[in-house]
Amino acid sequence: MNPSKKQYSDEFKEQALAKVYSRGQRTIQAIADESNLSIHTLKNWMKSTATTDTPNVNSAKRPQDWRPEERLLALHESHDLSGEALNAWCRQHGLFAHQLVQWQTDFCAAAHPRSGGDDSQTLRALKVENQRLERELNRKDKALAEAAALLILQKKVRAMLAGGVE
Repeated sequence: MNPSKKQYSDEFKEQALAKVYSRGQRTIQAIADESNLSIHTLKNWMKSTATTDTPNVNSAKRPQDWRPEERLLALHESHDLSGEALNAWCRQHGLFAHQLVQWQTDFCAAAHPRSGGDDSQTLRALKVENQRLERELNRKDKALAEAAALLILQKKVRAMLAGGVE
């Protein structure tokens, strides 16, 4: 074994790969720098996980690349898990627990849209309030224009009086 070659634990590799697959817009180089790794090491780990023959493991995918059906299946599989069991399941699938929570929130929001009756009443109340505010704004605009006109007239009168006295 090469003495200058570092040995990394499987858990460290899984965490680094999970960061890569859930990186969003960040680059692999940024993840490598953050993890204090060579980009080549990280890419080799990615290649080795992509070629493993582990069934039903989506670790080669980033979470945003999962189809809705896959997300629903993942939520179903991980529903009864908690604590360390959930974390182990997430590591195996290249996810984080917070991503599962977000997926669940997204599904629930799509499944339970707000009821129509409440929306129409709320909309009607907002329209009435909007009309009231528009009337008040117009009244204040007119008052402001009138005050500005009076100030200009006052300046002109002062200027005329000051000019006529001299």
